[in-house]
Amino acid sequence: MQDNIIYTLCPLSPTMRKIDLLPLEAAQEEWPAMKEQILAFLDYLREEYKYSDNTIAAYKNDLNQFYRFLASEERAASSWDTITGEQVGAYVRHMKDQPYASSSVARKVAAVKSFFHYLYARDIIPEDPTTEIDSPKVKKRLPRTLSEQDVNNLLMAPAGSRNPKNLRDLALLHLLYATGMRVTEVVSLQLNDLDLDESVLYCPGKDSQVRRLPFDAQTRAILVDYLEHGRPHLAKEESEAALFLNHRGRQLTRQGLWLIIKAYARVAKLSMDVTPHTLRHSFAAHKLERGADLQRIQQLLGHANISTTQVYTQISEEE
Repeated sequence: MQDNIIYTLCPLSPTMRKIDLLPLEAAQEEWPAMKEQILAFLDYLREEYKYSDNTIAAYKNDLNQFYRFLASEERAASSWDTITGEQVGAYVRHMKDQPYASSSVARKVAAVKSFFHYLYARDIIPEDPTTEIDSPKVKKRLPRTLSEQDVNNLLMAPAGSRNPKNLRDLALLHLLYATGMRVTEVVSLQLNDLDLDESVLYCPGKDSQVRRLPFDAQTRAILVDYLEHGRPHLAKEESEAALFLNHRGRQLTRQGLWLIIKAYARVAKLSMDVTPHTLRHSFAAHKLERGADLQRIQQLLGHANISTTQVYTQISEEE
């Protein structure tokens, strides 16, 4: 059974968005005051929540779409304090009639509700027209995981050669699965984040918190092999401190990591679409299957809330 979830208001996750920017400035001449209040809200999100440019752009796109919907009505409003709950409800129904996934509709509605909460909290509008608007429910997708055999096939795919690139990729894949790190975390690793004596690495994660992640003896041996026989041939400058380097001798990028995993998934002849996050999901699911404590898995993954980690129990139940 898959649970239903409801999108919360602020913050909205940029990972849930397919950003297709629309020019908010197009309606500037019609409703300049309304446009300025949207821009003020975006500034508030940037300053108060420290949102990234991508997140701000996503909010802008969603609010622009609502803005244009209002402009299309026969009796278009000229200020936000005249917008009614009926108009917001009509927008929600309109969105549901469009070829959007339920998650996209939920995201757009959450953006509108956040904006009106902001206006009401600052006495810009006398009442919030979204208080009676329900947040659409969407089904929570269970993470897709690999079997242990498929993981082994993937991890060993680079082992056919001992050139510097393959030694790097072998170490990279094993470390991803051994620790469950995020894409950004693994490509951001520096040499001094690694403690080979203790077989642990120190992973700077979200909210500036550092996680202490242990790895097994096989992963340690593969890392040592890469550091001694692979990385010295990739490095162009002695000052480069990144652990995993690309062919230019620079820090490996997120995009580079994706391409590496896609390539080896084809070599391993895996039937499902494999991403770096697939190894993270597989790490957690397999840990749980082997009897690891859920809270320990939460700590290793760096989840702020245990409910995020609990999704892996559902994978085990379905299997």
